Amino acid sequence: MGAIIFDAADRLLLVQRGRPPGMGSWSLPGGRLEPGESDEAGVRREVLEETGLRVRVGRLAGTVDRPGPGGVTYVIRDYLATVSAGTPAAGDDAADVRWCDRADLDRLPLSEGLLAALTEWDALPGR
Repeated sequence: MGAIIFDAADRLLLVQRGRPPGMGSWSLPGGRLEPGESDEAGVRREVLEETGLRVRVGRLAGTVDRPGPGGVTYVIRDYLATVSAGTPAAGDDAADVRWCDRADLDRLPLSEGLLAALTEWDALPGR
């Protein structure tokens, strides 16, 4: 699961992956759920670990299936979220974190399928 977070300037928060899969690419903050963890709790935990931000989790924006190693398919649920506290700083498996406008999405190496999903869900910066 992941978080779609915008700042007051309508920029999208992205993290640069510091580890495989997707090392070096930019994506939404997020990750795997811990056993017994709800999506909401997992989104809050992952965003805090990767960005240092505390968030309030909103509605489900959309779901995508992505292939993983060994034939595994990851079902990724992305939620809208708003920052409640903190200053963004890369942590955990994030190499970098930044607020991105629409032009940034066109020039950064994004995770496969991210731009298409955000477009489909009407979740692009500057919408």
